[in-house]
Formats: sequence, C-alpha cells, structure tokens
Amino acid sequence: MTYTRRHLLTLAAAAPTLTLLGRAAWAATPPVYQSRGVAVDGTDVVAYHTDARPMAGKADISHDWMGVTWRFTSEDNRDAFAADPVRYAPQYGGYCAYAVSEGYTASTIPDAWQIVDGKLYLNYSRRIQRRWERDIPGRIAAADANWPAVLSA
Repeated sequence: MTYTRRHLLTLAAAAPTLTLLGRAAWAATPPVYQSRGVAVDGTDVVAYHTDARPMAGKADISHDWMGVTWRFTSEDNRDAFAADPVRYAPQYGGYCAYAVSEGYTASTIPDAWQIVDGKLYLNYSRRIQRRWERDIPGRIAAADANWPAVLSA
C-alpha cells in the first residue's frame, strides 16, 4: 500500500489522540480489588478473622475506605474494621496473593483464603490457593516485593 502525503498528515494529526487513548487503556489498576465500587465482592473481611469463614456483607452495613465500599454482616464487624482497617483488610488490596507473587493482579473468590500471621490472603481459586500454599513464606516475600508496583504494570 502506498501512502499519500494526506494519509501521513492525517496519521500525524491523530497520533496525540491515539497516545492519550492508549494511556487510558493502560491506566493503573485500582489499589483495591472491587466491582462497581464494592470491595472484595462484598465479602465481610472481618468475618474471616472472627468466624473463620467468608460471609457476604450486607449493603446497609458498610464503611468507605480506600475509595471503595466495604460490606459487613454486623455493625460490630463494621466498627472493628473502621477502627483498624489495616488489621482486617486483605493483603495486596484483595487481589490474588499468588498472582501478585508472580508479578500481576488477578481477581479473587471468597472461598480461597487463609490467615497467616494475622493477615488475610485471598486467591483466584482453590486450585491457585493450593499452589500458593506450597511455599507460603516464599510467595508472601515475592508478593511483598512486587506490591504495589504490580498496580501499574
């Protein structure tokens, strides 16, 4: 295909717009895994610590932190989270701990979780969680080294 002067001028004029669109498409990943403004699929993150299981939070019992809404099963859980969110929030913003250890982010499911040294870790699936469990200290060290840089990768 041959390009005329007009084709080249049009392409040159469009280049800044294409660059801006490309940057928007590659914008940084949000710091907290969320869907439509609700953190970690609406799961009560305090319940992992207090009830040793995932529990769906209620829309009318919530707290805003880190730019997203966190849901809870009770006002007590909400208040505990509000008093010390770093204690209860999952590591790596609720993204898959295995994925972060590998240098990228991935969604998580409520049933693939573990508390290690008082910290909540979530994973993409139970299968991925089993991989993560083969070397938890090594995976945590790798993920800690990658976090939060993976958000802009």
